[in-house]
Amino acid sequence: MYKIIGKDGQQYGPVTAEQLRVWIKEYRANPQTMAQAEGSADWKPLGSFPEFAADLQASPQPATAPPTITPPSSTSNPRASNKLPAGVCGILLGGLGVHKFILGYTGPGLVMLLVSVLGFCLGGAAVMHIIGMVEGIIYLSKTDDEFVRTYVDGRKEWF
Repeated sequence: MYKIIGKDGQQYGPVTAEQLRVWIKEYRANPQTMAQAEGSADWKPLGSFPEFAADLQASPQPATAPPTITPPSSTSNPRASNKLPAGVCGILLGGLGVHKFILGYTGPGLVMLLVSVLGFCLGGAAVMHIIGMVEGIIYLSKTDDEFVRTYVDGRKEWF
């Protein structure tokens, strides 16, 4: 019976010599793998055990290690899911306050809608549309974390 220390630094075993031979064939163990025979206090490279010499020579290591594939880190914050719809609606429909309703700001949304509709002849719609466009651009220019911190957690209603 043997114990080995894997590449991850964890100790595995005790395992039989046959299991260790399987691991050698699967490239899970190699001549540099530290091993300890049962009853021994010393850890030494697997290549120094004569009982595995034939197995280690019979299964040479591949010329190149297989590439390690790491998934891309998720940089988007799931709580910022309303950022894009609110930004686009702010730019396109800013005067109607649609972007405010998307973010859950009913009061400011109603203010923008009423000023646009009731003040249409006095230029209220143009002012509200400019405000909506500016807010839409601000939403889209922030990172997801900044957006969440400012508009979801901070509940900042204007600009």
